[in-house]
Amino acid sequence: MLVGLIVLSLILLSSHFSEAESGPLHSIQRGVATIFSPVGEVAERALKPVRDAINWFDETFDARGENEELRAEVAKLREEVTALEGAEGDNEQFRKLLGLVDENPGLGEYELVTARVIGRSPTVWFSDVTIDKGSSAGIERNDTVVNGDGLVGRITDLTSGTAQVQLITDHDNAVSAQVLPSGPTGIVEPEVGDPEDLLLDFIDNDETIQENQTLATAGWSNGTISSAYPPGIPIGRVSEAEEAAQARFQRVHVTPFADLRQLEWVQVLTGGPERPGVPG
Repeated sequence: MLVGLIVLSLILLSSHFSEAESGPLHSIQRGVATIFSPVGEVAERALKPVRDAINWFDETFDARGENEELRAEVAKLREEVTALEGAEGDNEQFRKLLGLVDENPGLGEYELVTARVIGRSPTVWFSDVTIDKGSSAGIERNDTVVNGDGLVGRITDLTSGTAQVQLITDHDNAVSAQVLPSGPTGIVEPEVGDPEDLLLDFIDNDETIQENQTLATAGWSNGTISSAYPPGIPIGRVSEAEEAAQARFQRVHVTPFADLRQLEWVQVLTGGPERPGVPG
């Protein structure tokens, strides 16, 4: 049967191609096409919604898969950009730290321990932070802490792997400071609750203090007691000086150089010259 059908098909095909357009086989073909053409058109219209639905599902699943891939790629790129921005920010802070040492040769007498801030004061007083280095890195109590902009505070408590830094905005902290280049010396204390404002106290009304003058640690010592901080570390800039009408001392406002709310990296000044009266 199969062989017979194949032979018959070959004979019909050969006859179809060899005969003229007006031949019987061509006439039969046109007749069949005329009869079944409406049926094919009806079937085409009937099946079109089904075919469109199938195509819609295929395209939807393909698009969903592509969207998932695109989202994953965007997330990966976002992570890479964030990492690069974070690394760039860290590098900028490290450059500032190195610059502070270069600009203050006296700091060369100290061993500098770089640490990251890992905890912050939960109150509005901005009084302390915790860093990820401790006694195992050579840090001791009362060691001075700086960042690339200036004075940050000092070490008040520590473990082998962490240390607590009392910021210069803590109400228990006081910094002996001098108005540069050769101005008077006073005590810098915090304006409670405002980490962007310090007060320079004990400046007589007859002293001339100008806006934008720089303050640095005085670092005094009389051989028996010493300032808690070594000399020459930048603290801040005078933002306002008010003469007190009924008091002896001016009210001098100082904006700290270090942004104490956004600390990420700091350096602890370890070792260095002995400071009489300052426990280590």
